[in-house]
Amino acid sequence: MHPSPTLLQTLTLTLTLILIISTVNSTGDERASLLQLRDTLISPSINLHSNWTGPSCYQGRSRWLGISCSPSSHVISIDLHSTQLTGSLSSSSFQNITYLSTIILANNSLNGTLPTLEGLFYLQSLSLAGNRFFGSIPKEYINLKSLTRLELQDNLLNGSIPPLDQPSLQVFNVSYNFLQGLIPETHALQRFNSSCFDHNLGLCGKPLDTLCPLAPSPSPSSSPSPSPSPSPSSLPSLAGKSSLETWILVCIAVGAVLVPLFVILCFLCFHKWCLKKKKEEEEEQGKTKLSSGEQEERELRYGTRGETRAKKIAELEFMDKEKQMTFDLDELLRASAEVMGRGQLGTTYKTTLESGSIVVVKRLIREINGGLSRKDFGQHMQVLAKLNHENVAQIIAFYFSMDEKILIFDHVPHGSLFQLLHENRGEGRVPLKWETRLNIVKGIARGLAYLHQSLPPPFKVPHGNLKTSNVLILHPNHHPKLTDYAFLPLLQTLNLTLIDKLAISKTPEYHKAKRNKMKKKMMMMLSSKADVFCFGLILIEVITGLIIPSDHGDDDHGGGDLSEWVRSVVSNEWSTDILDLEIVGENEKHEEMMKLVDIALECTCFDPEKRPLVHDLLCRIEDILPACSS
Repeated sequence: MHPSPTLLQTLTLTLTLILIISTVNSTGDERASLLQLRDTLISPSINLHSNWTGPSCYQGRSRWLGISCSPSSHVISIDLHSTQLTGSLSSSSFQNITYLSTIILANNSLNGTLPTLEGLFYLQSLSLAGNRFFGSIPKEYINLKSLTRLELQDNLLNGSIPPLDQPSLQVFNVSYNFLQGLIPETHALQRFNSSCFDHNLGLCGKPLDTLCPLAPSPSPSSSPSPSPSPSPSSLPSLAGKSSLETWILVCIAVGAVLVPLFVILCFLCFHKWCLKKKKEEEEEQGKTKLSSGEQEERELRYGTRGETRAKKIAELEFMDKEKQMTFDLDELLRASAEVMGRGQLGTTYKTTLESGSIVVVKRLIREINGGLSRKDFGQHMQVLAKLNHENVAQIIAFYFSMDEKILIFDHVPHGSLFQLLHENRGEGRVPLKWETRLNIVKGIARGLAYLHQSLPPPFKVPHGNLKTSNVLILHPNHHPKLTDYAFLPLLQTLNLTLIDKLAISKTPEYHKAKRNKMKKKMMMMLSSKADVFCFGLILIEVITGLIIPSDHGDDDHGGGDLSEWVRSVVSNEWSTDILDLEIVGENEKHEEMMKLVDIALECTCFDPEKRPLVHDLLCRIEDILPACSS
C-alpha cells in the first residue's frame, strides 16, 4: 500500500518546518553570542551597539560591521582587526557560532585569557596578535582540526605551547610573548622557523636551535622486588638461600644501571672540560687580534671563563642600588603585566611583582635589538643611572641580550599629559584648569633644563623625544616626570631612519636635511634647540587643547604647521580664539596665557639659532615675564 499524496505532502511540510525551526534556532543562538560579545567590547572608533542591530545574517548577507555569512545565513567570519577594541573575551565567547571559519581581532587592546574555542570544528583562521592577552594558550586548540592559521604574537602569554599537530596548519606565530619550555616536537610545529617563536626568553628546542636545561634524572630504585613465597615443602635453610640470591640479583641489576651512567657522566664532564679549555685558549690567542667591538661580541657569544651566553646575560642589571636584588628576571617574567602603551620605540607594560610593588617595563623594538653591543648599551645606561631629578623618571634596571633589550622604571600612576589633556573630552569631564597646566609646564621645563645641564657632550639633543605622551603625571598634585629620554645616541649607531620615530623628527631642520637627502649632515644639524622646538609644541598643545598631528608630511616645517596657525590667529588680534575652551573662561588669566603663547612661538621658530635656551625658558615660565636676568 503506497502512502497517499496528502500524507506525502504532510511529511514534506513537517520536515521543512523542522529544518526551518532548526535553522532559526541556530541563527538565533549565533546572534545571541554576537550580542554578548558586543556588550563586552568597547571602541572609540566604531560603535558596535548602533551597528550590530537587527538580524545578524539575512539571505546570506550581513549588515553588521566585520561579520560575513554563508549562503545558508550562518555567521562564518568575524573580522574586527585594528578597530581599537578594549575588553576581554570569555571562554564561551564564540561557542554557539559553530560555523565560524575565521576570527580576526588582531591589533587591538583586548585583555584577559584566550577563549577556548571549544566546538568550533570549522575554524580555519585565528588571529589575535597585537593585543594584551595573558595566561596560557588553551590546550583545546589541539582539537581545532581545520586550523590553517594561528597568530598569537605580541601578547603577554606565558606557560608552554600545546602540542599542536594539525596537518592543515600553514601559518603560526607566537613570538613576542613570555612563553617558556620545550617547543613541542610535533610535525606541524617543527615546520616553522625560529622567527615564529623568538623573543619569548623562555622557549627552547629545535626551531630556536637552543638546548633546554636538563631535568634531574630520578635515582634508580634500590628497593628489592618481593621474593616469591616459599612452598610449604621448602626447608627454612632453602628459603634463606633463595632470599639471599634475590638480593644479589637486585644488587647486580642496580650496578648494571649505575655503572654505565657513571661512566657516561665522567665522559661528559671530561668532554665539557676539554671544550672549556679549548675556548679559553682560543680567546687568549685571539685577544691581541680583536678590536674592542669584536672582543665584546666574542664575550657575548661564548662568555668569559667558558660561561654560556645564556648564563652570562640572563640577569637584570640594577641602576638603583636601593632596589638591588629586590626582584630578579625570573620573578619579572612570572609577574602579571598589562600594556600601558605601544610607542614608536617599544611597548610599555605595567608589571605587578609578587611582593605587590609595581614597576614599568619598556620592551624596545626589534630594530634596536641586535644592533648594539652589551658594552655600548651598558655604558649608556650607566650615564642615565646617574640622573636624579624630581621631574625625570628614573631607570632602576635593564636587561640586555642580543634579542631583547628591556628598561625598567619606577611606576608613575595616573597616565600621561596627553591623556590628561585629550581623553574623556565632553560631558562629565573635569576641566584641566590654567593654574594646573602652568604648574605642569613649569615642571617639564625644570626636568628638561636638568637633562640639558647634566648629560655630557655626546648627548647633542639631551631628550630627543619630548612630547605630551612622554610626560607622566603624578596625582594629586599633577607632578610631571619626563620619560623616553636620551635614546638618540643609541639610534645613531643603527639606522638614521629610526630617528623618524622620535619627536625631533618634527623639527624644520630635520625635515630640511631629510628632504635634501643630507643624511650625513643630519646629525650635525640637530642640536639642543631641537628639544626647545618640541617643548614649544607641548606649550601649544597645552594652550590650545589641540592634538599635535603625528603625520607631519614632507614639508620643511614639520610640526611647525600648528605654530603657524597660532601665529595667524594672534596677528589678526583674535587672541582668545586659540585658547582651549576649558580655560578660555578664566578671563583674569588671559594675560598669563598670552605670555606663554609668545614663549611657544619663540620656541617653534624655524631658525634654531633664534630659539631661546632652556635656562632662559625656565626663568621666563616660572615668572611669566618677557625676559630673564641671568
